[in-house]
Order: sequence, then C-alpha cells, then structure tokens
Amino acid sequence: QVQLAESGGGSVETGGSLSLSCVGPPYTANAYCRAWSRQVPGKEREGIAAINRDGKAVYANSVKGRFTISADNANNILFLQMNKLQLDDTAMYYCAADTIRAANVLGPPITAEYNYWGRGTQVNVSS
Repeated sequence: QVQLAESGGGSVETGGSLSLSCVGPPYTANAYCRAWSRQVPGKEREGIAAINRDGKAVYANSVKGRFTISADNANNILFLQMNKLQLDDTAMYYCAADTIRAANVLGPPITAEYNYWGRGTQVNVSS
C-alpha cells in the first residue's frame, strides 16, 4: 500500500550529500521496522537500509559507511543521510514500513516484508 511520503531527492555531484525524509500516517507510527530501498529502471528494487523500533540499523554493503538511517519515532519520520554519493547511487528511493512484524534487521531489508510504501523520490548523481 502506498501511504508514505518521501522528500529530499534531487541532483548532486559525485562526492556530495543528500538527506531524504519520509513521513507516514499515524497508523504506521508503531512500525516494527522501517527501511529505505532504491530502484533503477530495468532492475529489481534493492533494500539498502533498515532500522527497527529499538534503533538497531542494518545496511547493504553498497551503502555501508556512506549512508545513515535514523528515525524520529515520536513524529513518525524516517531519515536517510547519504554522503559520498557515487554515480551508481542514482535511483528512485523509496521508504517503507512494516506493521505486521514480517521484517527484521538481521540483514539488508527484503522489500517483500514491508507492507507500506511511498511513491519515491528521485536522486541523480552526476560527475
């Protein structure tokens, strides 16, 4: 279900930074896990970062050390700080929430385990 709303995408040069935000409706406030994924045309959606209610985070190897996921649980906002952006970070970025306890943070997020999604925000990295 598309119920979340991402913002913060845009264009940046390699090595630059962007910060994404995601706001959800009240009924996603107690999500067990929240995550960011990204997708480029012709490829599968890739889960890149997830965080659980306790603040434990996990990252895909492709973004580890460069991206940071965080959450403001009181206001139901999810963030993704992206540093040292590279050309292959160019993608549509989506936030997601799991309210049925299907997901975990034992590894990079599995998109099928999230039941609420946003429509995405585009990130373009150029040289």
